[in-house]
Amino acid sequence: MAERGGRLWAEIERAVGQGRRELVLRGWEPEPGEGPEPGQGQAAGRLGLLQHLEVSGVVAGLRALPAGLGLLSGLRSLVLSRDRLTALPAELGELRALQALDVSDNELEALPEALGRLAALHSLTASGNRLTALPAALGRCLRLAALNVSANRLSGLPPELLQPGLALLSALSAADNCILQLGPGVSELPALRTLDLSNNQLTEIPCELADCPKLKEINFKGNKLKDKRLEKMVNGCQTKSILDYLRSGGRGKGKGKMDNAEKGELKEKARKKKKAVKKDDDGESDGMEDLNKLVVRVLHISESPSTVLVKVTANIKDVRPYIVCCIVEGMNLRPGNALKRFLIAQTKLHDDVCQRRTLATIATHDLHLVKGPLLYDARPSHSLKITPLGRKEVQATDLVRQLQLEADEQRKQKKRQNVSGLHKYLQLLNGKENFPCLVDAEDHVISFPPITNSDKTKIRKATGQLFLEVTSSTSLQVCKDVMDSLIVRMAELNKFTFENQEQESVSDDETDVSIDRSEGWEPVVDLTTSKTASPELTVKQVRVVDADGSLKVVYPAKTDLNVDASYVTVIR
Repeated sequence: MAERGGRLWAEIERAVGQGRRELVLRGWEPEPGEGPEPGQGQAAGRLGLLQHLEVSGVVAGLRALPAGLGLLSGLRSLVLSRDRLTALPAELGELRALQALDVSDNELEALPEALGRLAALHSLTASGNRLTALPAALGRCLRLAALNVSANRLSGLPPELLQPGLALLSALSAADNCILQLGPGVSELPALRTLDLSNNQLTEIPCELADCPKLKEINFKGNKLKDKRLEKMVNGCQTKSILDYLRSGGRGKGKGKMDNAEKGELKEKARKKKKAVKKDDDGESDGMEDLNKLVVRVLHISESPSTVLVKVTANIKDVRPYIVCCIVEGMNLRPGNALKRFLIAQTKLHDDVCQRRTLATIATHDLHLVKGPLLYDARPSHSLKITPLGRKEVQATDLVRQLQLEADEQRKQKKRQNVSGLHKYLQLLNGKENFPCLVDAEDHVISFPPITNSDKTKIRKATGQLFLEVTSSTSLQVCKDVMDSLIVRMAELNKFTFENQEQESVSDDETDVSIDRSEGWEPVVDLTTSKTASPELTVKQVRVVDADGSLKVVYPAKTDLNVDASYVTVIR
């Protein structure tokens, strides 16, 4: 263990010595030999500059962290998953800038009380461990917004966690534990939107749960409740019915069975709760109002271990020179018609903001199927090949010719004299010897703007991370404006999906999209549904560089996503 800790410090100091702000070690197998002591290397003075550290899936396990963790004072995100850790040091509490901590899938039996000193912490993931209790000090993490302690051995949640001080806690997951009781203090969480306590040992659900003003999704499946009527609602995931039932008095009291005193008491309680949410004009109210907005969180490159680099060649300059890209997480495409709504929205953006693709073109990819780094290039039309959405691999010239014939036939059938939208953007390639394309690390063309993107990277219902691309021959600002519109629309759709719960999908098959929604092509969409997610989107920056590695554009920059919409909150 000491040897592995030393080698870890060697890797950290090498990274900061190279001026890097992030270090990702996945499936890491330390080389034999001793490493330096913490802070003894040449880069010791710059350890505080490291902002993201991920050490996951260490071969043979890490067991414990080496001393000196507090030297990494600038860390904003720390991922230590699948490392067989048995304990976390109290030194963890010295990372005052830490915002996200992931210690999932280890062998931890306890979390240190020092976590209470992490004033900036907004996300804690400790699922898949052996925790029997949570530290009361978590109640001091006043910025905590998401807590996941599923798949542990918890018998309960500390009362300190269910108190009004945690005004931003919106997602609480403690599924697959041994929790016996949920205290009435849960009503003191004003921002709580999702609560998952499935597969525990609860026998009752407190009526106070109905007093959570923002609660939209609850899961109590797998608990043997005394109230069989309530249990039936729980198994049917009828969140609204459950909350109405609890609000009416809960177990043994259906609607209309309360006496006048009880009704008056409930109404007064609801009135006070509503007044409390609207109160506090000194800044706290602003924070509460933000919870009603669409939230888009921007993650900078230094905080994004999965960022894809895009390199632009000189060949593209006279063909279609402008491109911006980014990564979006948190978009839930599984429930009901969520994927179909997203495709329709993309088509409308193509028709309106993109002016039938003549101004700009959007392409969306499943990030897990994108093999970076990517190359934005212009290649001879006769040698360029792509597997279009829903079609077999074809030469670009043949595809354009086929689409031209389809467009002509479509115009004849509709007896139009003017050119269609499909004709208009096909004309952008007229006279071009080279066609624009986005190529992955294996030299596969994943995008052929403004025509189509590849079937190899198509999005599905199961897609959790999306790689977005906007290209244009007009200007870079056009690309940015279109991307801004796309992200805001995605946030709106995600919130709609979150608030309008639909039935779950029977399977997770890759049956979602078979063809593009360009004019004349209709998508085949699996209308089965799946799990609902949090409405918050995370946008990760992607850099576009030239052939020499010099930065051309990074999106979203500070001047991007400054949308003029009162219902959107962008957290940078």
